[in-house]
Amino acid sequence: MDVTISIVAGVALIMFLVGWFIRKRVEQRKVDNAERLAESILTEAADQAETIKKTAEIEMQDELYRAKADFDRESNTLRQEFQRTEKRNVSKEQNLDRKADYVAKREREIQKQEQLIRAQETALSEKNERLEQLIKQQDDQLEHLAGMTADEAKQMLLQNVESRICEEAAQQARNILEEARQNAEYEAREIISQAIQRFALDHVVESTVSVVALPDDEMKGRIIGREGRNIRAFEMATGIDVIVDDTPRAVVLSGFDPTRREIAKISLEKLIHDGRIHPGFIEQVVSKAQEEMEDLILETGNQMLFELGIHGVRPELATLLGRLKYRMTCGQNALHHSREVAELAGLMAEELEMDVLLAKRCGLLHDIGKAADSGPDGTHTELGRELAEKYGEPPEVLECIGIHHDNLDTANPITALIRAADVLSVSRPGASREPLEKFIHRLRNLEQLVESFEGVSKAYVVKAGQEVRVIIDHEQVDDLRAVQLATDIARKIQVEMEYPGQIKVTVIRETRAVEYAK
Repeated sequence: MDVTISIVAGVALIMFLVGWFIRKRVEQRKVDNAERLAESILTEAADQAETIKKTAEIEMQDELYRAKADFDRESNTLRQEFQRTEKRNVSKEQNLDRKADYVAKREREIQKQEQLIRAQETALSEKNERLEQLIKQQDDQLEHLAGMTADEAKQMLLQNVESRICEEAAQQARNILEEARQNAEYEAREIISQAIQRFALDHVVESTVSVVALPDDEMKGRIIGREGRNIRAFEMATGIDVIVDDTPRAVVLSGFDPTRREIAKISLEKLIHDGRIHPGFIEQVVSKAQEEMEDLILETGNQMLFELGIHGVRPELATLLGRLKYRMTCGQNALHHSREVAELAGLMAEELEMDVLLAKRCGLLHDIGKAADSGPDGTHTELGRELAEKYGEPPEVLECIGIHHDNLDTANPITALIRAADVLSVSRPGASREPLEKFIHRLRNLEQLVESFEGVSKAYVVKAGQEVRVIIDHEQVDDLRAVQLATDIARKIQVEMEYPGQIKVTVIRETRAVEYAK
């Protein structure tokens, strides 16, 4: 029994030792595996860290290279700009040196001239002193002989001469003006009458609407489109309002700009003919119509030049002439007005045996500045002169364009013809339309201007503003002064008033004797 227990105890001890040994071996193996795993992780981390470090170094090198390249490029640009600036500065310095030499030379010449002038002034002063002494001696002798002082004699002489000269000058001026007026009016009326009789041109007053014919009333619905998208797209592309009303087989295009209205009309006619009406196609058609409009404008200008027989005009000026067809001036179509002025000027030039083609050229281009869409600030005469000079027109044309609205003296007779033809075209019946309020305001200002003259008691504007009748005070103004007063009033109206045609000034001086029978 004791042996059995001892054996069992020994076996148990052996089993315990074996288990303990096995556990130690397992634990040692786990520790070894953990150490190997840790070493592997550390090795891998070291490799990744090295890779990241190398990547960062490469990226840093790339960034440094790009920065260096950018710096080199900017440096080259700055260096080139500096070189150009340096060249400009050198050139400016050379110019300044030349100018300084020229100024120094001019100063030396001026100094020499000043010395010469001073010498001449000294000699002249000596001569004047001797002359004054001689004059004084003569004056003393004359005063002794006449028995009055020089001032008294001078005053008496001036009064007599002034009175006689004023009377003779007023009478002579009256005779000259009367004779010139009779001859000039007869000849001018003869020439202008013949020119007007030989010239006939239809005048059409442009409105602000255009009518487009439709093949049928169903086309109105296609123009409008679903929920109005077609008509909105068309109006956005052209800037023109489309009015669809009960008018059978027609729609109305409304807009103040005749050029845009014509582009809209061409576009709509193309869309109706093609049949494809939708927003995308509308924009294409409008764009093509705008290109065709430029060709049409040039063709219109060339056609007008051909009809008048004018040659050698640059295409740019021909295009501006074509644009005048879509401009208005004083209620007239600007191109029709320019053609009328050209025809009238040509006919009057023919009567006076002057250059007919040059007169027509001046008349046709006199309002060319109104065709300019943009430019520097200024009147249409200034813009027109600049354009004509830019495109090589002769000096006669430039002068006519620049001063055809001014009353400046000129040695070119064709300028006078252009002024007369322009006035005829603007002031003829039906040529211009003026709002009633503006018309009345202009007439009132005219009466106030005339009444501001001394001696005028009343002024009346008659004949729709073409004549002003002036009633003067006979006690303050005599007959000779009345003639001068009419001239002064006419000149002031020309300077301060704007008006179509011409204004006749009639000065009336009368003496009334009133008595009552009781």
